[in-house]
Amino acid sequence: MTLGSVAARNVLRNKFRTILTIFGVAVAVLTFVLIRTVLYAWTSAGDYAAKDRIVTRHKVTFVMTLPKRYADDLAGKKVAGIEKSGHASWFGGKDPNHDHEFFGTFAINDAYLDVYSEFSTPKAELDDWKKNKQGAIVGDVLAKKLGWKVGDRVTLQSGIYPDPADGPWTFTISAIYTATAKSVDRSTFLFHYDYLNDAQPANRKDQIGWIASRVSSGESAPDLSLKIDKHFDAEDIQTLSQDERAFNSSFLAGISAILGAMNLVSGVILVIMLLILGNTIAMGVRERTQEYGVLRAIGFLPKHIVIFIMGEAIVTGAIGGVVGLAISYPIVQGGMGRWLEENMGNFFPYFRIPLRDAVLAFVLSLVLGALAGLLPALGASKLKVTEALRRVA
Repeated sequence: MTLGSVAARNVLRNKFRTILTIFGVAVAVLTFVLIRTVLYAWTSAGDYAAKDRIVTRHKVTFVMTLPKRYADDLAGKKVAGIEKSGHASWFGGKDPNHDHEFFGTFAINDAYLDVYSEFSTPKAELDDWKKNKQGAIVGDVLAKKLGWKVGDRVTLQSGIYPDPADGPWTFTISAIYTATAKSVDRSTFLFHYDYLNDAQPANRKDQIGWIASRVSSGESAPDLSLKIDKHFDAEDIQTLSQDERAFNSSFLAGISAILGAMNLVSGVILVIMLLILGNTIAMGVRERTQEYGVLRAIGFLPKHIVIFIMGEAIVTGAIGGVVGLAISYPIVQGGMGRWLEENMGNFFPYFRIPLRDAVLAFVLSLVLGALAGLLPALGASKLKVTEALRRVA
């Protein structure tokens, strides 16, 4: 029997208190992993953004529209350096049969899918979509969630665009796409811009939301962004063009304070974990002071007392870390992650626990366990044998 095994056995001396401590550490690990995963998932769109893609929008705000001829200019390569260009508009659609389900709905032109090659669609299905004016392409996650399949007829209601004169907005599911990049929302509904545009009154025709362009080989995305904006400077409506990473990051700018606060909270969680472990170890040391006195009296050295206490603290932290990670994956990734990908894919297209944060959480549970046991261990090792034997817990 080794000193380490004896220390591990001491963990179960007070089973009820140990279980509560392990549960407290596990909850702290779960909370830490959840916060770190939210931060990772929120910023992953920027981290995985294409370096050769530019988004052009209204200079004032994203919600204001641009004339379609702007997209025609870029698609016609009137600005040198553009390989291909497509446009999209936010439709704001909702399925009345699934009134509480939210998903992004975009009216796009064919070239938009060439720009966003991460949308992977079977060629036969894509060809069918191109031939059908009322055809729609939906993400595999959305299709599975709502029970849609290729060939289904779907009716949507929009809070932005009233129903056409000849009836409601009706679509046929022509294709189901998958994603080849972590930054792509797999719960999006895409349909033909012409279907939307043809149903608009004269004052709303030929308006688009934004333009996405691929940069030609050898061109610089920031330089091309400036060239695009300069091209439209003389127009009544000016533009703001950004590479995709900057565009995605602009959405984070408004919540930078929240992200900073979440980082701070993750640090506070670690302090709470340290206090939970420290309190338990200190109580155990106080209760066993006489035992440590006996060990010293029969020849054990101060370093042996330190090993006993530190070993118990580290084992408790390790068990709490393992339990915390064991419940984190089904709760954070399997439950919450799946719900966010299905319902908030625009903001959380990929919600998975990063391996680095899982490892970090476990390592921190070991380190904090060691820190929690350090002061009680040093205090116990410095006790005189006679004082330890006389002390009553």
